[in-house]
Amino acid sequence: MLDIRLIRERPDHVKAELAKVAFEGERIDALLAADKERRRLISEVETLRAQRGAATKEIAKLPDAERGPRVAEMRALGERISELEKVLVQSEAEFETAMLEIPNLPHPDVPVGPDDSANIVVREEGQEKSFDFKPRPHWEIGPELDIIDFERGVKVSGSRFYMLKGAGARLQRALIAWMLDLHTSEHGYVEIYPPAMVKKECLVGTGNLPKFGDNLYRDAEEEDIYWVPTAEVPVTNLYRDEVLEADSLPIKHVAYSPCFRREKMSAGRDVRGIKRGHQFDKVEMVKFVRPEASDEELRKLVNDAEDVCRKLGLRHRIIEMCTGDLAFQAARKFDVELWAPGCGEWLEVSSCSNFRDFQARRANIRFRQKGGKPEFLHTLNGSGLALPRVMIGVIENYQRADGSIEVPEVLRGYLGGLKEIR
Repeated sequence: MLDIRLIRERPDHVKAELAKVAFEGERIDALLAADKERRRLISEVETLRAQRGAATKEIAKLPDAERGPRVAEMRALGERISELEKVLVQSEAEFETAMLEIPNLPHPDVPVGPDDSANIVVREEGQEKSFDFKPRPHWEIGPELDIIDFERGVKVSGSRFYMLKGAGARLQRALIAWMLDLHTSEHGYVEIYPPAMVKKECLVGTGNLPKFGDNLYRDAEEEDIYWVPTAEVPVTNLYRDEVLEADSLPIKHVAYSPCFRREKMSAGRDVRGIKRGHQFDKVEMVKFVRPEASDEELRKLVNDAEDVCRKLGLRHRIIEMCTGDLAFQAARKFDVELWAPGCGEWLEVSSCSNFRDFQARRANIRFRQKGGKPEFLHTLNGSGLALPRVMIGVIENYQRADGSIEVPEVLRGYLGGLKEIR
């Protein structure tokens, strides 16, 4: 959420910046009109309440014979106040909705562009694996090794579900455990195991609602409870409505969770295999930092995500999103993509974002310097990394000509010393 004072004081600046993310300036005008009407109603209600309070004291001092007309006047005034309070409630709701629908302002250093065609490849790292055979996609290798079962996944749960089996299930579990250990032991994060269901206000706090309501799974009986689209939601809301001490920052958490999203599936190559589904696992990193440190913390966050690819020996690249491809909540965002030789494409395995104070305002997360007033901190998050695309990267980059898969060395201790899957 943006600061309404900034919008009031610099509306042209806000419009110009939001135009970079294709947000219509007319909606800022509508917001300001709603804000003006809301404040007018607040002023009128408060004035009438003050009049009623003063009149009540005055009536108490009047003789009984003179009270009747004044009491009748106050009754009418009370009815007027009640009517205005109902209008004010509606006005407040409309204003709040309008505020929640405004995206974040892009960071000044974000490249300006209309869509993903203007994204920038910041760097590429790692050597492409050399094969003396044509590498195959995971959707062929997995079933042959009996580690991925597509047919039974569809039978049990429907389209875009699958089963991991035997060494496939163990491999994913090993990746999750290893990534959590890497981020806690080497990168300094504190692990959280969060609930997989959250209240509505948590999703409002992170910016998933109301904007992305169609992509969320919700409990049919308890409409206020949603399945998490990412561990970012419960972890960010750990400190909702709290004031943290400045000395406690930065706070760095890492969490594993299953994730649930109503993916808009298209037919064809994009949805083959386990690349995209309604349920997937992810290790998520979340940071709470001082405003002046957030740019540097974003750089470190990208490095922490990238370190997973490095240690797995996977070729990868860093992409900076232009303004036209920024997420609704993000002020700046970098994607980590790994190369999948069987699919023949780059797969996004992490989006590392600096939200600045956008989420903190929505979730009311503040910090206080010694002797100072509470102020909003900055939040960041990034996958560290997302399954099952890391699974795809391992399967396709470590495949052998005989159809077996070499187990990356860093994972062998998590698999009881297993060196290959065949």
